[in-house]
Amino acid sequence: MLRALAPLSRWSRRSTTLADPSSLRVEVCPPSLRYAPEGNAWQRLMFWLLAPAPHEVAPPINRLPGVRMEFLATLSDIDSVEADELRRRIHDARSLRELWHTRADVYRLVGVAHSQFEAQARVDLLNRHFPTRAPRSQFAPL
Repeated sequence: MLRALAPLSRWSRRSTTLADPSSLRVEVCPPSLRYAPEGNAWQRLMFWLLAPAPHEVAPPINRLPGVRMEFLATLSDIDSVEADELRRRIHDARSLRELWHTRADVYRLVGVAHSQFEAQARVDLLNRHFPTRAPRSQFAPL
C-alpha cells in the first residue's frame, strides 16, 4: 500500500511556488534603435500609433554621457590592459545599445579582479538603465 503512494508523495514535494529563484528572473533587453520624433504633434501621434510598444522606443540620447560615466566608474578600480581596452570601447560608444553589449565584458573583468558576487552586483546597477521583460509564463507553449 505504501509503495503505491510513493509516487504521489514525490509529486507533492515538488515546488511550484513563485519563490523559486528561476521564476523571479527578469530579462534585461537592449534598448531600441528607434527614437520618438521631436516634430509636430501629428508626427508624434503617428509614431505613437505605429510603435509596437513603449519599450521599443530608444531612451533619449542625452542619457548617454551619464550612463557612460557609470560604466567607467564600474571599472575604475581595475588596472589591466583588457580593462583599458574596455574603457576605450565604453568611451567610444555612440548609443546605449552599444553600452548594453559591453555588460558581459564588464562582468568578466570585475569577476576576475574581485569576485562573481561583486561582478553581479555591479552589473545589476548598470542594468537599471536598460528595459526589462518578465520571463515567459511556464504555462504558455514555446
